Amino acid sequence: MKSFEFYNPTRLIFGKGQLEKLKREVGNYGKNVLLVYGGGSIKRAGLYDKVIGYLNEAGANVTELAGVEPNPRLSTVHKGVDLCKTNNIDLILAVGGGSVLDCAKAIAVGAKYDGDMWDFAQRKAAPTDALPLGTVLTMAATGSEMNSGSVITNTETQEKLGWGSAYSFPAFSILDPENTYSLPKDQTVYGVVDMMSHVLEHYFHAEENTDIQDGFCESILRGVIDAGPKLINDLQNFELRSTVMYAGTMALNGVVNMGYNGDWATHNIEHAVSAVYDIPHGGGLAILFPNWMQHNLHVNPARFAKLAVNVFNVDPTGKSDEEVANEGIQALRDFWTSIDAPSRLADYEIDDSQIDVMVDKAMKFGAFGNFNKLEAEDVRKIYSMSL
Repeated sequence: MKSFEFYNPTRLIFGKGQLEKLKREVGNYGKNVLLVYGGGSIKRAGLYDKVIGYLNEAGANVTELAGVEPNPRLSTVHKGVDLCKTNNIDLILAVGGGSVLDCAKAIAVGAKYDGDMWDFAQRKAAPTDALPLGTVLTMAATGSEMNSGSVITNTETQEKLGWGSAYSFPAFSILDPENTYSLPKDQTVYGVVDMMSHVLEHYFHAEENTDIQDGFCESILRGVIDAGPKLINDLQNFELRSTVMYAGTMALNGVVNMGYNGDWATHNIEHAVSAVYDIPHGGGLAILFPNWMQHNLHVNPARFAKLAVNVFNVDPTGKSDEEVANEGIQALRDFWTSIDAPSRLADYEIDDSQIDVMVDKAMKFGAFGNFNKLEAEDVRKIYSMSL
């Protein structure tokens, strides 16, 4: 493994009944709070009223930004930045899933920047400050509650770009699995795919001496493979919601990938698809990741075989690494299909008409991928395999 420094300043507050600690946390940052959330689901579930109640008890002055989109828009970030500057906001509170949290992170850094936050996504500038951010999570998926990453969509340019900064970690995140009870089956499925994809992005790397980190990754994957199907058939099971919620956080808070850089090519490839077609991120990953694996199997068949054996229980007896690896890739496809995740771009009525456009968007910053550098023709082939 490589030398590394680990930094994660987020206070994680996990478990039943933990929302009441919102009062304590808000008191640490000031009275003026921007409450950021998505559609009406938190109101229908009663979570909005609970949050407002605790904010009132804390003496907060609340400004609201509702309507954050599933693929959060730059235009919504701009609205939030304006609200922060107009209302002298002390703390941003994001209540929702990864999209709401990602949007709130962009608002937090944008509120402390004289230019357009989009400069950060385009690598033209880097944040130097941010407003404090707290989160109340309602969907287990992205890990955004305990990392610095964010993905924002610019609809004017049809670009969906990821970015991150040491300034964009949440100060605190409250995770009560009961707040995910109202999440419907399809969103639960997308969350399972997303967190598994995060672990897989970590798993495919080029460093040696990472058996402990590999074991962390394999354990999370096995846990999600066991709990995910059960949860999809029992959406209000507290224990299963807890397991999946914890897995989603651990998959992308920096713990499992100390000492190496994962690949992250598949996420970049998917961002180009959802920038053009606005499909669910988890759905796109379910389609693309097995095809990225198939395309890159030749790079290190033993790595893929290790995953197949340790996660999918493939019997390696009398088989080559390539044979074992192919069985593992098929097992991943079969698992995602079994929980009703999409398997082809055609499931979203996507054909080959925009492949060149998506390739261009994926290649915005040049060749990418840490396990295997992908050029434009590689990306085009993976899209074609996914049709």
